Amino acid sequence: MSFPKKGKFFPKKNGYDDNGQNEPDKVFALEIAAALRRSVGDSSAGAKVVASWTGANEKTVKNWFAGKYGPSGEHLVALVRHSDDVLGTFLAMAGREELMVAVKLIAAEQAIAELLKAVRLLGSEGVDKGRT
Repeated sequence: MSFPKKGKFFPKKNGYDDNGQNEPDKVFALEIAAALRRSVGDSSAGAKVVASWTGANEKTVKNWFAGKYGPSGEHLVALVRHSDDVLGTFLAMAGREELMVAVKLIAAEQAIAELLKAVRLLGSEGVDKGRT
């Protein structure tokens, strides 16, 4: 059986690239790849860290880093749980950048609380040394 002369190839300009990937999907994959590289670096150790976060196969994670494919929903949730860079990228792609302000405020509050704790600890050690 042979293919008919017409219809055996997809049109070149149909919204898909040569790998059969839709253009919006490609943008998603590239943005997540950039966020992953910012978060853990672009090394095999980074891929192993991300694989441990998500439970995904290491080859799958390497495809995410390469921007070849993007993570599925459950893997994206795991990435967002561990990486503020991925969270920020996801919120930006969803047009919800203002939510990232709240995340940054919480992180700043935590950093200030830790700094105050360290200052108080240093201050109490100085008082103890002054008494001896």
